[in-house]
Amino acid sequence: MRYEVRALSPDHLMTQLVLDAQDEDDARRQAAMRGLAVAEVRPAKGLRVPTALGGATARQWSLVLFSQELLALLRAGLSIVEGLEALLEKEANETARAILQRLLAGLRDGKRLSVVLAEQPAHFPPLYVGIVRAAEGTSDLPRSLARYLDYRQRVDGVRGKVVSAAIYPCILALVGGAVSFFLVGYVVPSFAQIYQGTGRSLPFLSRMLMDWGRFAGAHSASLAAGIVALAALLAFGVRHVVRRGGVGRLLAVIPGMAARVRIYELSRLYLTMGMLLEGGITVVAAMASIQGMMSADVAARLRLASDAVQAGTPLSDAFEAQGLATPISLRMLRVGERSGELGAMLTRSAEFYDGEIGRWIDRFTRIFEPLLMAAIGIIVGAIVVLLYMPIFDLADSLQ
Repeated sequence: MRYEVRALSPDHLMTQLVLDAQDEDDARRQAAMRGLAVAEVRPAKGLRVPTALGGATARQWSLVLFSQELLALLRAGLSIVEGLEALLEKEANETARAILQRLLAGLRDGKRLSVVLAEQPAHFPPLYVGIVRAAEGTSDLPRSLARYLDYRQRVDGVRGKVVSAAIYPCILALVGGAVSFFLVGYVVPSFAQIYQGTGRSLPFLSRMLMDWGRFAGAHSASLAAGIVALAALLAFGVRHVVRRGGVGRLLAVIPGMAARVRIYELSRLYLTMGMLLEGGITVVAAMASIQGMMSADVAARLRLASDAVQAGTPLSDAFEAQGLATPISLRMLRVGERSGELGAMLTRSAEFYDGEIGRWIDRFTRIFEPLLMAAIGIIVGAIVVLLYMPIFDLADSLQ
């Protein structure tokens, strides 16, 4: 949490600052590291540190940026303590400074880097802690950080393709819905008043559209509020499903998507496990580390596969028995087991399926976007045609 600290600066001036600390002793230690004589420490009113699931703290702290900067400093020849001190000197954000100060304090107390990272689980996930712990055994932290950055780049690349492919259809659907709502809520009621004064009978579909238009015009505010509430409820539901990891189950319901979702999950499994194995982590430890990142079904299968591996079963056979391998990845796994490069083969399997997912996304967007445009055009065109059908009938009668 955050603490308000009143302290005396080296130039004998009373200053007040807010620190992100684990407890009051931690806040006092951080203030002392800045050369301040602490007079009072108390919890900051109305302030709290948000969780790592989307609060301000999570947005202000970038693990990827931290890893990139630390990797550059380590490759330049600085030690881990010197690198963290350099990052602390240039950092202006209070949240990031507090994290770096806790890291430095732990290292100066004689703790290992992995232990200090594990003490801040909101900012350093278990996967990151695991690769750092493995790097401490091989004394090759820069290589492990580079491997983690490459892993994040691959995962974010696939996620970015999915998000990019969804942006244009969402905008198109939003604009099409807004145009349709404008036509039905504003234009159709105006036409309904005109046709009502003519005393002529309207075609059945046009009459239904006019009735709906009069209803929408009379209750436009209620309908708009209902649409906004429905959109908010849908957004809340989607966010809840995403947090609980149920996106895969929802997409699997769509015809033809179940196989793609499975390939995507297997790709993440292979990529993560390959990175851990290449970093020096054992097969069983790697499988235990990534269970929390997978969906419930894949995690259950992974636990059974881990039990089989501990019993002496080769990884390829355990994955095959639990449905965690495709024919191509199974062959690559067996080659990796024979050559002793299992981690590299898992990474190559992930690369193969990432390419397949990218090609499928491209094909899907090329087909879906024109279909969506055609559907919106048909809806808007149908509204316009139904509006003008009585005019066409009137013109025919006059002729």
